[in-house]
Amino acid sequence: MAAIAVVLDHTAATALHDPKAPFNEAVAAFYVQASGGLGTLYAPVLALTVGDTQRPGLLAYIQGLQFIEIEPLDTVAALAATKLLHAGHSWAAAHAIHAARPSADFPSGRYLLTLTPEVYEDTGVQAVHPSQ
Repeated sequence: MAAIAVVLDHTAATALHDPKAPFNEAVAAFYVQASGGLGTLYAPVLALTVGDTQRPGLLAYIQGLQFIEIEPLDTVAALAATKLLHAGHSWAAAHAIHAARPSADFPSGRYLLTLTPEVYEDTGVQAVHPSQ
């Protein structure tokens, strides 16, 4: 079985951070799989920053987890986010969309784990709810 690449948006990251969240265990299962080498989890820093304004401590918590790689907001990501913001997407979604879209490193894109897959309709990403 090939390892999969999964981007966590701010809703999935928040569910992982909150042990009482309804989908905490479902998101944690992805983390357990990543810890076993079955995949890699990525968290876009801009999405985490927005999430941290709603749930203080989120960014530091996710940054401290060994099996989640923080996606930096480099110039390419910032330019893509700007286009997405102009198109009406939220700050929280913009970096997650960019991270999940096909790229040189991920020609097929990466799955986007989210509690709100409807936010990502028609964005060119494969948004998946953790309960699916």
